[in-house]
Amino acid sequence: MAGAGMELRDYWALLRRSWPAIVVVAVLGGLGGLGVSALTTPTYAASAQIYVSVATGDSTSDLLQGSSFTRQQVVSYANLVDSPLVLRPVIDDLALDTRVDTLGESIVAESPLNSSLINITVRNESPAIAAAIANAVASEFSTVVSELDRPEGSESSSVKMTTVREAVSPESPATPRTKINAALGVILGAALVVVIGVLRQVLNTRVRNESDIAKVTDIAVVGAIPLDEDAVKRPLILQADPRSPRSEAFRRLRTNVQFLGAGGGPALFAVTSSVPGEGKTSTIVNLGIALADAGQRVMLIDCDLRRPAVARYLGIEGSVGLTTVLIGQATAREVVQPWGNGRLDVLPSGEIPPNPSELLGSPRMQALLRELSSAYDVVLLDTPPLLPVTDAAILSRLVGGVLMVARAGRVHRNELQQALTSLAAVDASVRGVVLNGQSIKDSGAYVYYGYRASDSVPIRAAATPGGQAPRKGTGEWPRVGPPGADSDALGSSGETNPFSDRAPDPVGTFASPHHLRRGSRGK
Repeated sequence: MAGAGMELRDYWALLRRSWPAIVVVAVLGGLGGLGVSALTTPTYAASAQIYVSVATGDSTSDLLQGSSFTRQQVVSYANLVDSPLVLRPVIDDLALDTRVDTLGESIVAESPLNSSLINITVRNESPAIAAAIANAVASEFSTVVSELDRPEGSESSSVKMTTVREAVSPESPATPRTKINAALGVILGAALVVVIGVLRQVLNTRVRNESDIAKVTDIAVVGAIPLDEDAVKRPLILQADPRSPRSEAFRRLRTNVQFLGAGGGPALFAVTSSVPGEGKTSTIVNLGIALADAGQRVMLIDCDLRRPAVARYLGIEGSVGLTTVLIGQATAREVVQPWGNGRLDVLPSGEIPPNPSELLGSPRMQALLRELSSAYDVVLLDTPPLLPVTDAAILSRLVGGVLMVARAGRVHRNELQQALTSLAAVDASVRGVVLNGQSIKDSGAYVYYGYRASDSVPIRAAATPGGQAPRKGTGEWPRVGPPGADSDALGSSGETNPFSDRAPDPVGTFASPHHLRRGSRGK
């Protein structure tokens, strides 16, 4: 099982998805930096430099001692630059309208490491005033230090302050630094989008793509159904728009499911999900239609005895079905309803029972699945979600494999993991995961969804056998067969219904109403 942390490809996918936002916010950040610079009052910096020396003897030893003394004292001297002893006379000489502490905040004195130099920098809104203050401070500072270091009784000080560089009026302001502020705004804006994206990626535990599924399980993703905003309006996409990207995705799923059942034995699959609302019913119905279109005999059973939806999706009668068979009031042959091209038979749920788990785990259910798996190429079971109820876990022990539907943006990774854990607890064989409703931008792959058949060919005519349209309101193809053939035993291609020449099922003997059998064909 893969780890939950973000990998390099996740960061790359995040950048790929977020680059429009990164560009927009970076530009806004740059404009913000320019705006801040425009609103900031310019200030100018002028600097004067003083060299500190000590009068010593002519010997080498005296020179070394004097140099060492100077480097030790120069730091202390620099701390005197903004003292009242220096600044008060400067204020008086220049007639400045300011206080000593206010002027001191605009002055910075520093000494480079292991040097005898002191740099005095003054900032002011006027470049001329900044230079004048810097030169006045340097001159008054030299005077104050000479008086402080003059030995008692001596007329001169051994410390000599020499101004080696006078301050001049600067031509450009020191602040604001417009280019730097604009660049900083661009960098901060882009970084903000990336940080927010990473936080959303880390904190959002919803399944969005195959990479998120790989963080939960090593089970293969056998199908990725793209997001379709009109899926609610047209759930049977293979009938409504057979050339759409979603239809092609179901055909790819069909191919993978055929490979899953190619190892021998009955192709008996239960389709379930972790939580409600993940599209398991629309997935299994479209999968059944796709398999039938490929020429396989398919039985679709609605085993969701709590919220059945297969009959509603296919537009057939659902009040008589699986529960009717399980309680012995009818045989499967009597209540199975053909749909579409004659290769897809449907067993609806029937009446909702008070004990669905017990019915689904009963010996009658096992006998029914054995009978159907021997009569059909593929048997598909639509089961309830795993986390709310245990029905799917019970049925998973009776089938050859389970297909787990995971809705992108709906199910969380921990919910998917809990559902898979519940299946592992009953030794169920999970054959694959179907990612439903995947957004193209979250797929992380190049998708050639623009490659479609020519629009000059009518979609409905091309999709129907013999160019005929489905019967209105039934979603089924016209019945085709030799003259005098029994319509109950024939599909649209003239193939015999698997139950037409078999003995009655061992479960139930009650004959279904005649109107139910006729209504299933849209007559």
